[in-house]
Amino acid sequence: MKIVTWNINGIRTFKGGIKKALESLDADIICLQETKVTRDLLNEKTAIIEGYNSFFSFSRGRSGYSGVATFCRDSATPVAAEEGLTGLLTNHDGAVGCYGDQNDFDDEELQSLDNEGRAVITQHRVRCESREETLTVVNVYCPRADPEKPERRIFKLRFCKLLQIRAEALLGAGSHVIVLGDINTSHKPIDHCDPDEIDNFEENPGRKWLNSFIVGESKEEEEKDDKENEDEEYRLESQMAGRKFVDMFRYFHPTREGAFTCWSTLTGARQTNYGTRIDYIFADQALAQTQFLETDIMPEVEGSDHCPVWGHLNCSLLPSPRCPPLCTRYMPEFAGRQQKLSRFLVKVDQQTPSDSKDPLPGSQESGEICENIKPIEGTPSCTKRKAVVPEPHGTKGKKSKMSNSLLKPQGSLLAFFKPRSNPADPLCSADAEKNEEPAPTLVTVDKPQPTTDRPAAIQGMGLTGGREASSRVRGSGKSEDSNSEEAGTQASLGFWRTVLRGPPQPPLCKAHEEPCVLRTVKKAGPNLGRQFFVCSRPQGHASNPEARCNFFAWVDKGK
Repeated sequence: MKIVTWNINGIRTFKGGIKKALESLDADIICLQETKVTRDLLNEKTAIIEGYNSFFSFSRGRSGYSGVATFCRDSATPVAAEEGLTGLLTNHDGAVGCYGDQNDFDDEELQSLDNEGRAVITQHRVRCESREETLTVVNVYCPRADPEKPERRIFKLRFCKLLQIRAEALLGAGSHVIVLGDINTSHKPIDHCDPDEIDNFEENPGRKWLNSFIVGESKEEEEKDDKENEDEEYRLESQMAGRKFVDMFRYFHPTREGAFTCWSTLTGARQTNYGTRIDYIFADQALAQTQFLETDIMPEVEGSDHCPVWGHLNCSLLPSPRCPPLCTRYMPEFAGRQQKLSRFLVKVDQQTPSDSKDPLPGSQESGEICENIKPIEGTPSCTKRKAVVPEPHGTKGKKSKMSNSLLKPQGSLLAFFKPRSNPADPLCSADAEKNEEPAPTLVTVDKPQPTTDRPAAIQGMGLTGGREASSRVRGSGKSEDSNSEEAGTQASLGFWRTVLRGPPQPPLCKAHEEPCVLRTVKKAGPNLGRQFFVCSRPQGHASNPEARCNFFAWVDKGK
């Protein structure tokens, strides 16, 4: 049996479809994290894959956020499946059960811990040597402890505590248990590219939880962890009785360095292997010692900022004859049976508008309410609309002419500075001059202006009005008109060059003498929006000459 875990950073990003990715992993059970898909965005091409049964958990608060999915081959069909860790999302007979002691959580907290779509549990029957046993696979995507959001730090610890309670309850019920996925915490300094750059590395609450969840690589390390956790501020008492699980990668590779599973895509850190190991496969001690053959990472597999982790077991899977109800093939939208029209409608009160005195939903403004509810006589806030008085014929004709002029394609800015056409021109209609006023323009005045001795070039720009100015401009000749247009063009180009300066020229970094890249501060604070230059090479350790140097320069606001 082969099992794989992979944070795919968006299930809809695969150009060739998810089926091609699943087949390339060549595993019986594939656990995906950070699918970033909600149920309304899940399509049949992603949900129903030939040869597989899929089980999804969706975020219920945010779209395009979190989410996990487990794909099982037909030969690994589970006997039970469940969404979440609390049991509150389970309303069918195919649940896994065994929830443990959740008395430390209230109902509201339990609901919030499961609302982000972070866990799917599948239960399988396996044959270990000559015995049939139960194996429970917990696919989990642990929250990230944002250092700028203390509430998320607490949320992560509470989620991890609930995860351990559930895993140990399943183990206590007689099932083998595998917990795998993106834990969002590097355990030891060997699992981090630069642990010295992190203050109080060992004091991180997530690492202390891992110390209480998994056994150490040796007896001496376990005793050391126990001593360090004696006075732990964030100690979780129920967890300290744990240590029932094994980090399978370190079980087979206790001293391998540079074995990372996550890299920053913004800094190109994968090129220099400047990352962390935050994706794990944990197994109970009995399963680890008797059935696991190998566990390793797959850094050569691209398509995400994480790489897959696989485990190979000696036991064989026994498929269930029927999929659990959580399987996506049983969702009404994918079940292949016609749905009732009532499923797409919302039930409302059967009242006529004239009898209804209740306000409309709160999403409407008061003005909309007044227009949608039949006004009651004598109510000042709900008055009838005034009758529309037809406009005079002349006004209507003028409006239609103006509206037709708006439909014409927009000209260049310089067209507004050209001289007006002469009203005495034979091309102008005498009837139009008699019956209609000339349409207003941007820079001319309809009434005649006093004659001045301004230069012809200025008059040619349309800064004087009346017939006298127009005739003088036409008399000035074609050359003066073209000169004025050229001068206006040059002035316009100079103006736009001043406004649209373009990005500043990048300096050369001092270590490699290569052009730098321009970055923008997106973090809230006094420097939000400011631009700066850094070395264009990928991020890496300071001792790596091929990695990014420490060049940094702010962009001058005046440039």
